[in-house]
Amino acid sequence: MKHLQLQAKQRLLAFLLRHGRSYEGKTNWTKAHHSWFEAQKFEQGVQQIVFQEYVDMVKAMDKRVESLDKQIQNAASESVFWPVIQGLMALRGVNLLTATTIVAEIGDLKRFTTAPQLMAYLGLVPSEHSSGASKSRGGITKTGNGHVRRVLVEAAWTYRHPARKTATLQRRAEKAPEVIQEIAWNGQKRMCGRYKLLEGRGKLKVQVCTAVARELAGFIWAVGQAIPQPRTKV
Repeated sequence: MKHLQLQAKQRLLAFLLRHGRSYEGKTNWTKAHHSWFEAQKFEQGVQQIVFQEYVDMVKAMDKRVESLDKQIQNAASESVFWPVIQGLMALRGVNLLTATTIVAEIGDLKRFTTAPQLMAYLGLVPSEHSSGASKSRGGITKTGNGHVRRVLVEAAWTYRHPARKTATLQRRAEKAPEVIQEIAWNGQKRMCGRYKLLEGRGKLKVQVCTAVARELAGFIWAVGQAIPQPRTKV
């Protein structure tokens, strides 16, 4: 549904660009941006109709996504893994959807005895080619769960900014135990520094995000170990 929402937004913006309309505000899809949509008028009636259909499609997709978010919230809060999901949301870049995806795809994080095991399961470790005494490392293996790997790489993008406790992140973190909050804050400081270091070395952004995603997997493992074993509901 998020993919359909993105498509609808891209089509609307593409239509406007074809007619020389470009929003000059700072951020798209804000209230100001939507107010700008309402002010757009086209000379030909058919153009106005097409434009309105695109706008209505974006609004419809927004409502569908919002409805699904509520369903995910309800399902997650009733799960035995809800404490784990809340703990994961203390990490920067890990919202409800990302945390629920991680738990739904991986299950009990305690089944991994070490963080590298989880990294390997997600295909985030470098591949290795050996020939006699020589060894060379390549890109990540991309084995295991590609869905979780993708959401972690997306989450890693948020670490391009300096470490700080935003109001939204702080509200999410406060719902987790203090030990989880400490793990999350230490993780944020480390991963923001890691992102800046790799970027300064001239690494491609996709390589930087992949490296940070690997470290994020390690902190996800740490959160999973710090939360008591969930009990199955009768």
